[in-house]
Amino acid sequence: MYNFDVVVVGAGPAGGHCARLLAKTGYKVLLIERFKDFSRNSFSSGVTPSETLKQFNLPESVVGSFWNRFVIVTSNKQGVWESDTTQGSVLDFSKLRQFLADEVKNNSGEVWLGCRYMNHWEQDDQILITIKNNLVNEEVNVTSKILVDATGPARAITCRKGKPQPEFLTGTGIEYLIEVNDEAYKQNLGTLTFLLGYKWMPKGYSWIFPMGNNQLKVGAAILNKSHKLVTDIKPLKYYIDLLIKEYLKPDTYKVLDVHGETLRYSSGLQDIYAEGRVIAIGDTVSTVNFLGGEGIRHAMLSSEVASRYINEFLGEERKDFNGYQEEMHGIFLAKWTISEKLAIKTYIEDADTLVDRVVSYLKPMKLEDIVNILFYYRFEKVYKGFWSYALRKLRSKFGFLLNWMSRFSVNKVDDAK
Repeated sequence: MYNFDVVVVGAGPAGGHCARLLAKTGYKVLLIERFKDFSRNSFSSGVTPSETLKQFNLPESVVGSFWNRFVIVTSNKQGVWESDTTQGSVLDFSKLRQFLADEVKNNSGEVWLGCRYMNHWEQDDQILITIKNNLVNEEVNVTSKILVDATGPARAITCRKGKPQPEFLTGTGIEYLIEVNDEAYKQNLGTLTFLLGYKWMPKGYSWIFPMGNNQLKVGAAILNKSHKLVTDIKPLKYYIDLLIKEYLKPDTYKVLDVHGETLRYSSGLQDIYAEGRVIAIGDTVSTVNFLGGEGIRHAMLSSEVASRYINEFLGEERKDFNGYQEEMHGIFLAKWTISEKLAIKTYIEDADTLVDRVVSYLKPMKLEDIVNILFYYRFEKVYKGFWSYALRKLRSKFGFLLNWMSRFSVNKVDDAK
């Protein structure tokens, strides 16, 4: 029988960071991962703003590329924003997960690869956990004081068979990792590109993110709800091929990898956050943003909050995880509710013309403003762009009247003098 203070199930960014923090504190930690190595689970694109590396003490070795340019392409328009300074990075998901796991081991924790959570039972002051080692096809029993569900959308522990589940909104994404010729790579290096609208991806969006070594990530994601206007929705592969052939247009390319996942998001964040000695983190408690799909740094933030509760529990400063859900809601609920409504309106309800209009009135903004809106959910920044857009429209439509009024005002002032 193996004995631990904490068992973390799922070695994604949330689970890896949580296990890393607890191992550094000195607790006996076990991190388990269902794949036999981290190259087998590259589900995330990993776009993040600049502060993420510093915030979570991550090295540049986990970065696939840096970006300082942002492009939005719609069916009829294109918006381009550029900065002289780096605004963020595209993380290498496999390298990030490997780094976090190595940090766990370097701090005397254990990492078991090729293992899957099967079941658990609470007995007095501990949890008995059954884990299946798929590499040798054997079941192993371990005990722990705390069990952490970091299994993401699967929610393998908190929503295991027979348990009640909240109602979920779902979105499905597929991403290709492709190798392109030098010219196509240079054109996209340092640039995040998103494509929206009926032509490129009705009910969602598609993207191009640069990595290293002439590699690009190209993908498409769709919201699994009926569109109010568009009925002819083709498979995701169609839109990725369209992106490559009609927008990217590389002279040559080779598909290196294809991966995908279905996101399950609890509307109103009604997930199960804690139950007895079990606590949930990351996408298990809907930390991914439903509007843009960005989740890595939010998942890692949830790990930091949960780790504090776990530390206090193990240190006998608290008897349960009361307050954890409320604190998480304080961080995410208001912003995520707005994002959820915007996602449904943008991807399911609105016409192409409205998406084009949004790009038009965002154009005069700086890239730093765009980053604030898209990554920090400071939606008040949108109003700045809206009024600038509205003023330009007024000037174009009523320019003669505005000029006449301006001259009239000047003449009145001169007469008064």
